[in-house]
Amino acid sequence: MDALLGSLTETELALVRETDPDRIATLDEDALIELHNRVRRARNKYVKAYRRRAADRVGEAGGRGKAHAQNARRRAKAEVFEGLLAAVSQQLAVLARASAEAYEVERLKAEPPPPAPKPRQKPQKAKQKKVAPQRTDKRPNSPDLRKRAASTRATNARQQARKDKRS
Repeated sequence: MDALLGSLTETELALVRETDPDRIATLDEDALIELHNRVRRARNKYVKAYRRRAADRVGEAGGRGKAHAQNARRRAKAEVFEGLLAAVSQQLAVLARASAEAYEVERLKAEPPPPAPKPRQKPQKAKQKKVAPQRTDKRPNSPDLRKRAASTRATNARQQARKDKRS
């Protein structure tokens, strides 16, 4: 780890120093979000570089296993920044949870209290209403239609009587 930290550039070392647990404990949420973004970008940079170089070396080395060993430094850098990102993310989650709880307390204080329940009154007897039918008859009511309906009912009754007579 120390050998790897010795091979980091000055900007990378500065980023590593900024993620010291004592240092990130003093940061507020906005500063921590900004640091989180910078660490995530650095992590993505080294992971992408590691993957691309490993893919390029597979053909040269003659296999993934041989190419794996040749790409150790990039992989180690990616692991370092992955660990730093995890530490910053964890601290950010703690601060976000605390601010969410503070907002909830503030919101509950600002809300008016629920109204007091009304005193119960004795139920009064409801007047019986005439129950409306579930279906209303929307057919036209003319003498011609009544005659036709009666004729159809009579025809159907005669047919049913013939069938009953057969059995």
